[in-house]
Amino acid sequence: MHCGIRGVLSFVGQDAHPTRYRFFPLGMQERRFKVAQRRLPHWELDGAVYFITFNTWERLELSPAARRVVLETCLFFNNQRYVVFVLVVMPDHVHLLIQPLQKSEHEFWELSGIMKSIKGFSAKKIPQVMKHVGIVWQDERFDRIIRTSAEFQNTWHYIQQNPVKAGLAPTPEAYPFFWKNSNSLHS
Repeated sequence: MHCGIRGVLSFVGQDAHPTRYRFFPLGMQERRFKVAQRRLPHWELDGAVYFITFNTWERLELSPAARRVVLETCLFFNNQRYVVFVLVVMPDHVHLLIQPLQKSEHEFWELSGIMKSIKGFSAKKIPQVMKHVGIVWQDERFDRIIRTSAEFQNTWHYIQQNPVKAGLAPTPEAYPFFWKNSNSLHS
């Protein structure tokens, strides 16, 4: 299945620096490619790096304590089920640059399962730290397979600058709900 993509950038290992990558053509037989669609299409490719955005329901504004819950939830399985390169929890949305890891010799953790875990757990914890009853997250997420080193760097920078551009902090590091992998870009 070609789908218009020539290949996928894949970072290798839990401690991989983003300048150390492998480029995999989609025709490689050992890589599984899956397409699912609800309102948005979701492509999953074993070993791929993804830019993920997910939003709160009806632009619910998360309290600082709720944003801390989401940050900690996103990092809970970091380096076990996936690698988080960079992450920011904004008042009403989250951006992640993430790579699912191998679950077994022939299987990777599925992005859909990772996102279900993050959104489900945080949705149960958020009402414990802020006054909110009901739905926390929109059903869908926006996800994009990162294809090149330049795209990875541009996405990393976009996520890093998100709280600064929104006027929430003078620098990314001053925003308490920004996290970057110490082995990642701009360290």
